[in-house]
Amino acid sequence: MARRPLLLPDFSGVGEVPPVRDVPGALVSTLGLMTGAGTTSLAGSWGDEPGEPRVPLDDLDAAGVLAAAKAELRVRRAAEVAELELAARWALLHGGDPAEDPTASRMDRLVCLGGEGTPWVRDLCIGELALVRGCGWSTQRSAVADVLDLQHRLPLTWARVRAGEAEAWVARRVAVASRHLGADVVGVVDAAVARIIAGESPARVLEVAAAKVIEADPEAHAHRVALERARRYVAVGRSDEAGLRHVIARVQAGDAVYVEAMVERVAEILRERLCAAGVPADERPTHDQLRSEAFGWLARPAGLLTLLLEHHPDNHPDQPDQPDKEPGETDEPGEPGDPGGRSVSRALAFPADLLAALRCVDPAQLRPTARVHVHVTAQGLVDAEASVARVEELGPLLVARLAELLGHAHVELQPVVNLAEEVRGTAYEHTDRLKERVWLRAGGERFPWSRHQGRRVDHDHPQPWSATGPPGQTGTHNSQPLCRRHHRWKTHAGVRVWQVDRVRWLWRTPHGHWFLVGPDGTVPVTDTLDS
Repeated sequence: MARRPLLLPDFSGVGEVPPVRDVPGALVSTLGLMTGAGTTSLAGSWGDEPGEPRVPLDDLDAAGVLAAAKAELRVRRAAEVAELELAARWALLHGGDPAEDPTASRMDRLVCLGGEGTPWVRDLCIGELALVRGCGWSTQRSAVADVLDLQHRLPLTWARVRAGEAEAWVARRVAVASRHLGADVVGVVDAAVARIIAGESPARVLEVAAAKVIEADPEAHAHRVALERARRYVAVGRSDEAGLRHVIARVQAGDAVYVEAMVERVAEILRERLCAAGVPADERPTHDQLRSEAFGWLARPAGLLTLLLEHHPDNHPDQPDQPDKEPGETDEPGEPGDPGGRSVSRALAFPADLLAALRCVDPAQLRPTARVHVHVTAQGLVDAEASVARVEELGPLLVARLAELLGHAHVELQPVVNLAEEVRGTAYEHTDRLKERVWLRAGGERFPWSRHQGRRVDHDHPQPWSATGPPGQTGTHNSQPLCRRHHRWKTHAGVRVWQVDRVRWLWRTPHGHWFLVGPDGTVPVTDTLDS
């Protein structure tokens, strides 16, 4: 069959795209045959027992709904057990030493995913099972580790789960919590959990499991507590539909006190400003809302410094002096909105010489720099209230709310990148200009089912680059963003990838499963491509 070009859905007016080198025409011509065709749905019909004829949903009375719900619980639990047992079987099939297998990649290796006493598994085997199950690499890796722990370290608990008496997810949480225990002591946890997992609430089961983990190895627990105390971090969650994110930090207790004092002081200043502006009390934000806004000021040290200097007691000589305090006496806050009702906390105090020096500093010089990638259409700039922008690593946001994101910053606009322009090079490495175009076209990592959103990726050649190959092997026609783990699996696990146009890539796993990755996400393709 002759090759034929594909028209791009997201690049209207650009024209036809020449087919990529080495893509068989049969593959391109059958991309429209997806597995969704011809499937039968059981939605809307129910049975009292697994395997019984299913009754239309509209024919169920109250007793029938309860009976069907009970039956579906058993079906779901059995399906979850089946999935875990398939993962365990997959691990067993890939438990041999790759060094002794002539068909294995030389980059493959045995890894221990579960706890002590569980079988070792080939590292590169996880990827294909994850693709077939429609989940991420880490999700599948966790499932394999959990079921191996349950089978080999927590057999009593696993027996209750296999019998449908308990939830698999609860048992998996116990497996994770006890993974660090030695094989000779983990039985303490298994016996205790197996006794109650079928009859107690999940919270109670996990509480007992945590206690038994400590009891099984107190010394290891003390060591883990010491490690936890040393584990400090600041993490930012994903943006929600309201454009808000969680910030979670583990810091020294003393630093937390200072952060709390600063947030409280800034919240009070913000309340004072609202009062001075004459905003009615019923229209003012709540104290928690002001504290949330105050926390945001910590990220803008220049503005924060200006705010604190403007409201420093030295700038309000009409306020009464604060009485001296006895040693050990603490400051007590006054009424909200009363700046004279409290003395300045030590966390907020400025020495006189520092205060004088800070007044001479240009606050603009203290602004941090950050790069935020915002994608918005021309129509979005015209109708900001009804258009959505995409902010990389944050998510969707109404265009009208971009001011909340960028309003405190000095914004520098970058030139518009012409995504219709083809960029090619002879060297193996991707230039920055090429990387930017590939990323903007792809819109993220192009591994099937991937959740990775950050720009810290490798740029892979779908058709492998060869030092003896023709010029122009590296370019927008032969490139895709992949995180390092997925890039390694694609390169060494016998996977093949074709870039069929500017924004779509066709993947084939070692066992002949096909996936099309593009603007609509990941779509399994019929297995007839191999025939």
